[in-house]
Amino acid sequence: MNGAQHILQAFNRHQIETVFGYPGGCIMPLYDALVDAENVEHVLCRHEQGCALAADGFARASGRLGVCIATSGPGATNLITGVANAHRDSVPMLVITGQVPSALIGTDAFQETDVLGMALGIVKHSYLVTDAAELPAIMEEAIALAQSGRPGPVWVDIPKDILLTDVSPAAITPAPTATTAPADISDALALLSKAQRPLLYSGGGVSLAGAEESFRNFAGQSGIPGVVTLKGIGNHDRQDPFYLGMLGMHGSRAANLAVEACDLLLVIGARLDDRATGKLDGFAPNARVIHIDADAAEFHKLRKADIAMGGDLSRLMAQFATAINAAPLAIDDWQQQCRNWCATKGFQAADNDEPEAPISGPSFVRQLSRITSDDTVIACDVGQHQMWVAQHYRFNHPRHHLTSGGLGTMGFGMPAAIGAQFACPGKTVINVSGDGSFMMNAQELATIRRYRLPVKLIVMDNQCLGMVRQQQELFYDNRESQINLDDNPDFVAMARAFDIPAISIQRSDQIRRGIETILAYDGPMLLHVAIAREDNVWPIVKPGGSNRDMLDESSQRTPGIRQPNGENPSTNAKETAA
Repeated sequence: MNGAQHILQAFNRHQIETVFGYPGGCIMPLYDALVDAENVEHVLCRHEQGCALAADGFARASGRLGVCIATSGPGATNLITGVANAHRDSVPMLVITGQVPSALIGTDAFQETDVLGMALGIVKHSYLVTDAAELPAIMEEAIALAQSGRPGPVWVDIPKDILLTDVSPAAITPAPTATTAPADISDALALLSKAQRPLLYSGGGVSLAGAEESFRNFAGQSGIPGVVTLKGIGNHDRQDPFYLGMLGMHGSRAANLAVEACDLLLVIGARLDDRATGKLDGFAPNARVIHIDADAAEFHKLRKADIAMGGDLSRLMAQFATAINAAPLAIDDWQQQCRNWCATKGFQAADNDEPEAPISGPSFVRQLSRITSDDTVIACDVGQHQMWVAQHYRFNHPRHHLTSGGLGTMGFGMPAAIGAQFACPGKTVINVSGDGSFMMNAQELATIRRYRLPVKLIVMDNQCLGMVRQQQELFYDNRESQINLDDNPDFVAMARAFDIPAISIQRSDQIRRGIETILAYDGPMLLHVAIAREDNVWPIVKPGGSNRDMLDESSQRTPGIRQPNGENPSTNAKETAA
């Protein structure tokens, strides 16, 4: 077999049955081998960024390895954003690119790029294959590495001549399975038993570790109130009476109040991201910290932990649950306080039943949550709609919520939904997008049409870059700059041009019928939702500010009025709106 055929053999050996790619000159030998492949379905996206983001969505929804393929030069550079997105959110991904023939590397040959150098900061590991005989072993190692420990993308760059070279490798020896002894949790239990106001703070690491069930069991057994990061949404059971929602910049006031008041913060599978913590010196100021994570590199990086514990999260949670069951915590007053906060300071959104009322983002998302089934997968883009979904959609599992967390990639949603639909063909998959994000990868409508994927597309259209507009309004003296999108195309006509049915709604009394219509249709369908330009996401913390200083709708101001801290936002021209 040649090198390309050995790649397909590795796919078969690891049950990789779906890959996303776009062909070109230097990767052509692999595409030639795909002609004879019986067990690998290749999905042709319409842009390499779409390939990477679709592989990302496939991995997030399924927990399996996502695979994307591209050629050298612009093929590889177009993958970069999608690979960086997977790296920031620890998504297992195998990236395969063709490279110019070995003899031409370093000569500035046609479509040559230094993939190894470009990808250095956005991958878990990368390879430039220089010996054809090493390719099978590299493939084996790359597939294992992408999925082990803290997952992430691994990039294999392969010169065209290596793909064409006949290879007779040595037999592949599977890596031995590591065994882990029970961890010593006595110190953590001692700290926990003394706490009067403990709080669970969980993130995307729970799902990455496959620890959803053991985490929920521990949360239920302990009765410790819990908050989550954007990627941790779905960790708690929807009926958990002590779940306070998302914390941070657009978190609930209840969640942020609980963080400020707690005396012990039990951090599980989270990395204390700045969007969650706000200004660090004001984050959980009275709390001791127990940090549990699969990646020891996260310990003490932003907040020194009193106790740091690495290892298998599922096993650790099971140990904690057993111990707590034997010695229950006495935190009744704290539980009641958190329930009161949740009832009075949780995410609020009143449905407007007036027939002619305009559609508000939170109201729409709440109705979407009530109408869809428990196993619906929601793939979000980035912006105000993303935060409304995080705040108001009640997720039943973290793998049902696909969102770009660490990188905040506009255009993520539609390709991710495509990947999720291939991963979960029996589930309803919905892409909730804004008008700005939708236009970032609109070419993937052709992919949906080609494969007749029953993806439902929702475009929440306020004819502007809503999140940027909101921050310009609140923190930049309402000086709007380059956010106007009132020349958007007719999204309904655009979808229909791709042979995808579409409808549009403008009033609150049309929400239910609009949602039910797209869900009932046997195939892809787009719902265009007109929302008011001035709608904002509440609450919000000023970038760089403390979570205790959340602004809500009552803080909305007219131009020229100073912020609550007395600062004139127009003097902060260097502060990023991101």
